[in-house]
Order: sequence, then structure tokens, then C-alpha cells
Amino acid sequence: MKGVRAPAGGSAAATSRTRCLTLLAVAALVSGFAAVFPALPAGAAQVVDEAAAELSLWKALVLGLVEGITEFLPISSTGHLLVANRLLGLDDTDASERAIETYTICIQAGAILAVVFLYWDRVLEMLAGLLGRNEVGRRILVAVIAAFVPTALIGLTVADTVKEQLFGIGPVAVAWFVGGVVIIVLDRRDWFTRTGRGLGDLAVRQAVIIGVAQAIALWPGVSRSLVTIIAGVAVGLSLGAAVEFSFLLGFVTLSAATGLEGVRNGQELVDTFGWFTPTAGLVMAFVSAVVAVRWMVAWLQRRGFGAFGRYRVIVGVVVTLGTATSVL
Repeated sequence: MKGVRAPAGGSAAATSRTRCLTLLAVAALVSGFAAVFPALPAGAAQVVDEAAAELSLWKALVLGLVEGITEFLPISSTGHLLVANRLLGLDDTDASERAIETYTICIQAGAILAVVFLYWDRVLEMLAGLLGRNEVGRRILVAVIAAFVPTALIGLTVADTVKEQLFGIGPVAVAWFVGGVVIIVLDRRDWFTRTGRGLGDLAVRQAVIIGVAQAIALWPGVSRSLVTIIAGVAVGLSLGAAVEFSFLLGFVTLSAATGLEGVRNGQELVDTFGWFTPTAGLVMAFVSAVVAVRWMVAWLQRRGFGAFGRYRVIVGVVVTLGTATSVL
């Protein structure tokens, strides 16, 4: 499936620059992590030691791996993390439930950095647009902001209700199955291969539609990536442009969600698990997200969306059976 833009890279100069940017980005990420989350208070070492036995290093790395692989693929990172928490026994521990939830949200910072790393040229283009030096970058930046606003407003309004009513294995399995069927149906009708416009031609009104659609992903298991890509194609973007816009919108959306969660519950995260384990999970999320995004772009260039639909249906059925037989 042609038309899906590959992440930047290739020349020796670009590789050298990317390595430098990566080192700077990792340093900035760790520094930012330290700035957002308060220091570990005196006397909390014993609490951290006890909690570390529950969120051990290997479990933190597994969650980081799951987050990185699934965040930008149309298969739902939230759903996979819920199931992973269940399988790892982290939903029934003495550690704070809120600290576990905060960790699974804050490791999104790794996925955020992956987008910056892979689409640095586009990010620079948008920054130039902010300064009035690049018209295409300005239009893309305006579109990303326009798409983010409705998601933020809807999310702040209904997030607590969604968390209370829908965060469970059952709703996730239903969303996986339904989303998988939707992908299969659209793929068989060659819906994703329709000719569309480039990212620089996305109008504000169309971006707002994508942002409203993104709010559907508040239902765990739906997949933010899936609904934004489908919405992007629906408003007239090519699949490649819709995928890239989904990545860029995810960068802004995840940054806001991670920052808000860090401000609200960062202290409890550090009090409970310390620094090393969460940071290791965050780095794992970054590395695995880079690999996953590159793989997804390459896959779409050669094949199509159908495999993601089949995967979702299979996982939805397996999880449903696992819940019915008390395996999950």
C-alpha cells in the first residue's frame, strides 16, 4: 500500500544528526521526568522496597514493551496494558492502584519521544510554521491543535465516568472485536486505498472532526490510532497522511495526558516505586515504539490494514474466553 510516508532517516549526515538529537532528547526526557515528579521524601525507602517486589524491573520492562509496541498501532495500548496488568498480577497487589495506573500512563512519555525522534523533520517544519517561516508547517500545526481541542474538552468532561464504568476486561474485549470487524469490512472494500489529499491540505474543520473521533478512543480497547486514521481517511486524507497525522496528534494528546497525570499523581508514583524502575520502563517504551512505528509504516507500504482487523478479532475472542474461564 503506497503513499505511507516513512520516518526520516537514511544519509550519513541525517544518521549523525539523529544520534545527537536522540542523546539530547533522552537527556531532556529524564530531566523533564525529574522536574515533573517530586523527589523521594525521606523515610520512604522501605515503602519503595516493598512495592518494588510487586512492580519488579522485569514487570516494568514488560509494560514498557507493551506500551511502546501498541501505542501507535491500531490495536489499543490501553486494552493491552489492562490485560498485561491482569496477567502480571498488578491489579491485585498491596501497592497503590493509583500508582500502577500512573505508571502505565507516564510511560507514554517514551512513545511521545519516539514520534519526535522519527518525525523530527516534520516537527521542525511545524516549529518553523509557528514562527511564520513555513506555511505548510503552520497549517499542519493549526490542524493538530484544532484536532486536540475537542478531544481535550470531551476527555475532561467524561474521563471519570469512563474510568468508573468501562475500564474492565469485558468492555475492552468488545471494543477489540467490534474494531476488528470494522477494519476488515473497510479493508475488503478497499476503503483505505482511496486517493486522498496530503497532510498540508487538511482544513481546520476536518481536523476538528478527527479530534471528535479521537474522543471515541476514551472507551478502552477502541484505539486512538485506529479512530484517528479512519477519521483522517474519511475527511479526505490519503492513508499515508492520515497515519502521519495520527502520530502527530498522538504526540500532543499523549503529552497532555502524561503531563497532567504526572502533576496529579507523580509524587505517589515515586513514593511507591522509586525512580529507577519507572525510568527503565519509559526507556523500553521509547525503544519499542520506534521499532513498532517503523514496522507499521513498512507494513502498510507493502500490504494493508486487514491484518490488524484479524488480530483484533482474535484477541477479542481469546480475552472473552479467558474471562469466561477465569483465566483472566
